[in-house]
Amino acid sequence: MVSSIAAQSAISAASSLAGTGTSPAATQPGNFLSLVSDALQGVSAQQSSAASAEAGYAAGVPGATLGKALVASDRAEVAWNATVAVRNEVVSAYQAVMNMQF
Repeated sequence: MVSSIAAQSAISAASSLAGTGTSPAATQPGNFLSLVSDALQGVSAQQSSAASAEAGYAAGVPGATLGKALVASDRAEVAWNATVAVRNEVVSAYQAVMNMQF
């Protein structure tokens, strides 16, 4: 189940970074930096949410459960892995372009 969620998140992140999303910002040229920034802010928000869920469970906050903490942690991990995968693809594409002979 987690691998299918990871695949969906990676596809979603890759398509939004590639500019194939349906939002108006994705269709305008020159918005790659804002797409990357938004994606990184989303990952940061998920990591913060996971940290607060884990801290809430550890402190015994009412309503904070181990399940919620684990789900938040898994979501943050999937988002981070998707971000790293997209970064690796961008670096690979850059290296391919730099190795082209003109």
